[in-house]
Formats: sequence, structure tokens, C-alpha cells
Amino acid sequence: MTTGKTAPRRLSIFGSTGSIGRNTLNVVEHLGGRENFEISVLTGNGNIELLARQARASGARLAVTASDRHYESLKNALAGSGIAVASGKSGLMEAADCEADWVMAAIVGTAGLAPTLAAARRGADIALANKECLVSAGDLFIKAIREGGGRLLPVDSEHNAIFQVLEENQRHAVERVILTASGGPFRTASLEEMKHVTVETARAHPNWSMGLKISIDSASMFNKALEMIEARHLFGLNPEQIEVIFHPQSIIHSMVGYSDGSVLAQLGAPDMRTAIGYALSYPRRPNLPVERLDFAKLARLDFEAPDEVRFPALRLARLAMTRGGVQGAVLNGAKEMALEAFIEGRLSFLAMAEVTEKVMDDLAGLPPAAGMDDVFGADRQARQRAVELMKLDLVG
Repeated sequence: MTTGKTAPRRLSIFGSTGSIGRNTLNVVEHLGGRENFEISVLTGNGNIELLARQARASGARLAVTASDRHYESLKNALAGSGIAVASGKSGLMEAADCEADWVMAAIVGTAGLAPTLAAARRGADIALANKECLVSAGDLFIKAIREGGGRLLPVDSEHNAIFQVLEENQRHAVERVILTASGGPFRTASLEEMKHVTVETARAHPNWSMGLKISIDSASMFNKALEMIEARHLFGLNPEQIEVIFHPQSIIHSMVGYSDGSVLAQLGAPDMRTAIGYALSYPRRPNLPVERLDFAKLARLDFEAPDEVRFPALRLARLAMTRGGVQGAVLNGAKEMALEAFIEGRLSFLAMAEVTEKVMDDLAGLPPAAGMDDVFGADRQARQRAVELMKLDLVG
């Protein structure tokens, strides 16, 4: 006799101690916790206390720290729990090989590339919150998804919005996608004012509470530039089909324009749990404890075209998409080094784009990636060239 109850879905959360990971565990708990879900793996980096607490609370089978030097601390924190422990690159690859139907890919940076690609090849559904998978290795990653047979479920609020309103039976009619951006703290700043931007002013995002690097990436629009490249791979678009519009209220998360003139938009209060919940429950919509929009209180929704003189990162994204190959990896690697230099006070805010563009031009002749070694090689060369340029003082 059968009860009719389905087995819990097996989940892995790569990057569980970050904002996306914490929100994912919050959604999992709200949607039934252990009754409906089985946590195979949780991975983190240096926040061992939180990782161990999450692993115990969720009943995870394996906990992985990306740092080998934290292995003993994690092992001691989970002593007696029965939860297996691993660390470093080998630990992350062990995590990728663990049986899971659904993987939240939220490891920040290029460290998330190899394990996420391995999980995709294994056939897991990938809830993607790691930008580098598509920005640096888009062609390889899409191929892995297709060969593995899993689904790619975007978690970034903008891409998740497009995913929600891009009708599968109307893909032939898609003319454009419109990514919205709040405009950050410098939406109305003059070019002269932006020459004197400090780390403190750049980190002050008007709508979102984020980490230092992502806040500065949002202020410079590099974050949106990466999202443009992601959108190209996610939805099979040409560069000219991808638009960006400033929308300071951050209520419309993105839009799709169709050939009959219709534009479909996804609206909602700024809360990452909406995108996470949709990716976790797809194709069903879950019941989530998020704020409901009160249209009577919205008053107005504003839009304006971004100025690519003040925000050149958007132009660089189009350049990378047009050139193709490993230019996305080059853009991202150079940007990362320029960002670190800005944070350390060695480079001006606007010069981050100057460094990135020079590196992209210098490495425009690199061949397309045949495998991950080529992606990592392009990233490494981009970072090295950026450092060289800054040491030679060829940019401001």
C-alpha cells in the first residue's frame, strides 16, 4: 500500500553563508523544510560558525568550506553530528558530484565555475546566481546544461523576471529584453562629480543592502554590464536585443518586448526570496512571505535612459558580446583587478572602465575557449595585464 507522498527533493546550496544562500534556506524552511526537501550539500568559505549551524539545522549530508585552512575548524564544529566535511577545490568538486536534483549556484566569483559546471553536466537543475558561469564561460555552460539534460533557472532578479514573462511558445516574437537598473547612487551625478567618487559614496546603494564589491559594481553599472552578457546566453539573444533602462523605484524587475508591440513586465517588492522561490518551485508558484505591492501607494514609476559616457561599463558589455569568444572572461577579470585597486585607493572610480577597456583591446585576439582551462587562462591574463597597466600608470 502506498501513501501517495512523494520523496523529498534533494537540494545542494553552493554558497549557503552568503545572502542568496541564507535566503534560499529561509525559503526552503518556509516551504516545508525537511518534510519536503533533503539538503545534500552546503558550501561556504570562512564563516565556519554559520556554515556549521546551517548544516546542523538543515540536516545536510555534507558541509564544505572552500578554504583548506578552515577544514579543521569546520570538522570540530560538526563533530558528533554525522555530517561529512570536506574543503578546498577538491571539496567543491565532491559537492558537485553529490546526488541533488536542484543546485543553488551562489558561490561568488570564478571559484563557482568548476563545481557549477560539473553539477550541470551531471544533469541537475541549476538555480544560477553566479554571474561568472555565463559571463566568463557562457558557451561552455549552456552546452553543459543541454548535454546534462537539467534546467537552467535564473535567480538574479532581472533575469528571473524575464524568465517569468518570456513565453516559451512566443520566442519567435521576442524583439527585445529590457533590464531595469535603479541607477545606483550616481544616477543623477555629473561627470565631474563622478571623477571624485569615494568608496564610501559608491557603496551606498539606494535600494539594496549588499556587500562592498557588489555595491560598487552596481554604482559603476559593471554589475548591469555582466547581466547583459548573462541575458544573451540565458535567452539566446543578439546583443542589439538587450536594453538597459534606469528605474529608480526597483519595482519593475525587467521586461520583454514582443513583435506586436506588447511589453510584458514582472513587478514586485525588492526581495530576493521571490526569485529564489520561483526557481525552487518552478513551474509552480509558491506561497511566499514577501511584501505585496500596494499600487495606490506607489504613486509613480520613473524611467530614463542611462548615459554611457558616465556609465561606460554598459558599452563595454556590448563590445564583449560583439567580439565573443573569451572577451566576457577578460572583461570580468580586468574589472575585478580594477575594482580592488579602487577599493584600496590606487585607482579612480571612472578609471575602472578605462583599465577594463584597455585590457579588452589588448587581449581581443585570444581564441574561443575549448574548455575551462582556456577560460581560466583568459581570466588570468586579463588580471595580469590590468595590474601591468596600473603599475605603468597608463590610466587615471
